[in-house]
Amino acid sequence: MSQKRTKNTENGKKTGPAQELPYERFLRFGPESLTEAELLAIIIRTGTREKNALQVAEEVLGLARYPKEGLLGLYDVTLDELQGIAGIGEVKAVKLKCLTELSMRMSAAKASSGLRFTSSGQVAAYFMEKLRHRETECVILVCLDAKGQMLCERKLSEGSVNMSLISSREIFLAALEGRAVNILLVHNHPSGDPTPSRADKVLTVNVRESGEKMGIPLLDHIVIGDNRYVSFKEAAWFCDEIPEGISLGDI
Repeated sequence: MSQKRTKNTENGKKTGPAQELPYERFLRFGPESLTEAELLAIIIRTGTREKNALQVAEEVLGLARYPKEGLLGLYDVTLDELQGIAGIGEVKAVKLKCLTELSMRMSAAKASSGLRFTSSGQVAAYFMEKLRHRETECVILVCLDAKGQMLCERKLSEGSVNMSLISSREIFLAALEGRAVNILLVHNHPSGDPTPSRADKVLTVNVRESGEKMGIPLLDHIVIGDNRYVSFKEAAWFCDEIPEGISLGDI
């Protein structure tokens, strides 16, 4: 039985018999045998007259910012930075950003599968890298089952967030959709200082009260800063019972 030959050429140039192309290596040995650059080269497909796809891929990986390296470092690289590389136009840049987003989501899905939160520090550690570098505020609702296992996370808002405008109604609609038994709130402060604002405290009291009435308790509200966090529960702004007539000055 004759085996179909593949040409050792890329962008019209011969690579030589010893230089097998990433696509060919994928077909022969599978994706696990390829380097990150080779995997990217398959996505990029073509290079330029001066550089083949593998060389372009290596340049793309070179954009990663310390301390992150490789594919993980591409998450913070902008479309403009990607398009600054010869051989990467808008379409390829968008594909690469989609690839990094898919990688992050797959990683998060794998990490959250069966994840059980037993402490505020564990919750903060899970969300720290996801939120600490963001330049805008992001508010996340975490839905938990009765044993503290995460069912899902829902982004409630992102951008210039006015916490006082986030309603308990939208939070609990999302909680009901996520079939939550208990909930957590997590949001970041782009300034890096996780000290809760007055609006953060107002929202927490309102959600805590609504949760008591609906039978979906708010277990904690965690504010993420730059490698720091504040937990309402740990900081004694959270108590088992919400006193009647509580004033904002007391929390």
